[in-house]
Amino acid sequence: MRRPGRENLPGEAGFTLLEVLVALTVLGFLMLGLTQGVRFGLLAWDRQTRITEARLELDALDRLLRRVIEQMDPGTRRDPPAIEGSSNRVAFRTDLGPAAGALNVRDADVRLAVAGGELVLGWRPHLRAIRFGPPPPMDEMVLLRGVAALDIAYWGEAGWQPGWSEPRLPALVRLRLRFAEGDRRSWPEIVAAPLREAPAR
Repeated sequence: MRRPGRENLPGEAGFTLLEVLVALTVLGFLMLGLTQGVRFGLLAWDRQTRITEARLELDALDRLLRRVIEQMDPGTRRDPPAIEGSSNRVAFRTDLGPAAGALNVRDADVRLAVAGGELVLGWRPHLRAIRFGPPPPMDEMVLLRGVAALDIAYWGEAGWQPGWSEPRLPALVRLRLRFAEGDRRSWPEIVAAPLREAPAR
């Protein structure tokens, strides 16, 4: 029996309130899953980018340090190599090579040390003329931040030594960087050999 005042017209069939609520709930779960997926993807991409940038930074530093050690000036009989090394800092003459363009100097007196949690390279042009008075101060460039310590060893006739003050170059130089506590960066030690030979005169 048809209720008075209510007629079923063609095309008026629709969703009930319960069906609309279920559809909205399912749509909400889908949007939540999509949002979480996008958020996870962005976090993973950001983390991978930071890891890649840190690795590239360490790779560039590795190449630079190997270069300056390998190109240590071996000196001559009249002008022996000027290298002073301790267990945490080293100073010597070298050919900066590709880095010379940025620093406007090729043959340089350099110093490598850690100061204030930073690995610092100091340099000044090397002048072979006789110098009167004290040498000018070195310019400095921060190579890496967050460094706790730099451990250096030198290979000589007695094996690895914590310092070097002989009038000749060591056969090998070993560098180890220790990072601040909680820093996840890791860097294998560098062992490089001075490759330049003193002139035969």
